[in-house]
Amino acid sequence: MKTAVIVFHGSNCDRDAATAIEAVTGHAPAMVWHEETELPEGLDFVMVPGGFSYGDYLRSGAVAARSPIVNDLKKKAEAGVPMLGVCNGFQILTEAGLLDGTLMRNASLHFVCEKAPLLVETANTRFTRGYADRKEIVIPVAHHDGNYFADEATLDRIEGEGQVVFRYANNPNGSARDIAGVTNAAGNVLGMMPHPERAVDADHGGTDGLALFESVLGKLS
Repeated sequence: MKTAVIVFHGSNCDRDAATAIEAVTGHAPAMVWHEETELPEGLDFVMVPGGFSYGDYLRSGAVAARSPIVNDLKKKAEAGVPMLGVCNGFQILTEAGLLDGTLMRNASLHFVCEKAPLLVETANTRFTRGYADRKEIVIPVAHHDGNYFADEATLDRIEGEGQVVFRYANNPNGSARDIAGVTNAAGNVLGMMPHPERAVDADHGGTDGLALFESVLGKLS
């Protein structure tokens, strides 16, 4: 299985992402610098990690979304390659137009860092087939700009088409309709603010994120 993690100026969760992927696949992902113009051929999975790309200047993810590698990321998404954007990665995917909505400042205007209870809204995705519908899991969050926003028509559409994958059980940031993670219409791109790569090792506080990686990386028994 071929996987990749994109690294930007200010990424700080790229190594966590690589560790989670390697724990499931047994192989280290390619670490692709954002100034490259092409991702490796034959990829089975791409992850856009968390952090503070370009210091979150302008808007979180806005500058990174104009990086050279994003053109090929869009092509890979259109070709159906599964990809996951976490926290800053979610912000980048929305800024790049790969996912609906945007991420605004938390309603409290404070940085939030805590373990967040989530509800798996649907297990009928390639990312969540290892869970059960409405299962409650606990995944860490750490962000200042995680308040998911979209207009009511867009929210109704993504709800109706089953693109809302995770919801907060206790909303930490003011996100519309408690949304914590969404997919694109094709279902191969998932963005989420919580950090599943930080919940794959019991020694680090929990393993509720492991099933996500096992689901998308095809390692479920």
